[in-house]
Amino acid sequence: MKRLLLFVLMCACMSSVFAQKKGDKVSKVVTSEIKWWGHKVVKTKATSHYGTIKLKSGKFNFDKTVLVDGEFVIDMRSLMVADLSGDDQVKLTNDLKGPTFFDVKKFPTATFHLKRIIPLANEEYNSTIVGDITIKGVRKTISFPANAHITQFTVEIESSKFSLNRRDFKVFYQSSMKDYFIKDEMEIQFKLSTEKVDNERPR
Repeated sequence: MKRLLLFVLMCACMSSVFAQKKGDKVSKVVTSEIKWWGHKVVKTKATSHYGTIKLKSGKFNFDKTVLVDGEFVIDMRSLMVADLSGDDQVKLTNDLKGPTFFDVKKFPTATFHLKRIIPLANEEYNSTIVGDITIKGVRKTISFPANAHITQFTVEIESSKFSLNRRDFKVFYQSSMKDYFIKDEMEIQFKLSTEKVDNERPR
């Protein structure tokens, strides 16, 4: 019994140590911009739409000066259509927020967990971002090119325009011919930057 208790205590201590290794400093995102594009199968200016969506919160975790990961929450209720105005803008925005597409009442946020930034030998982009994105409760691992600059606890990232398959996240009309006229790929592009923070994580 004593040996069992000693083993449990050792495991608890080790868990505490590894939990602290998650990152002892946090750098919070202070500026961000997220853009989206959607297209019909016949892709023309008249059949394409674009807009914005806001980041609710974002942070990068550091172990000393080494970036561990990043955690981001996207406010799906902030989704807006930018290429229309008046009633057309309101209608499409409401459609995208409704149960058929992003169902923001049931899923008010999406998340992205940045797991790795891999250096990339490319003239246009210097990194590949790898992480898990969760939309409507569905998580997928994705990767995309970006320009990433890290100076101690300051992070700046500007992504390429990359695609997500909306069907992977159950974003489609149910049993409707309308869905066949919409491209499965929705495009995203974002940029963000942090403030320089040197605070210890609570232990």
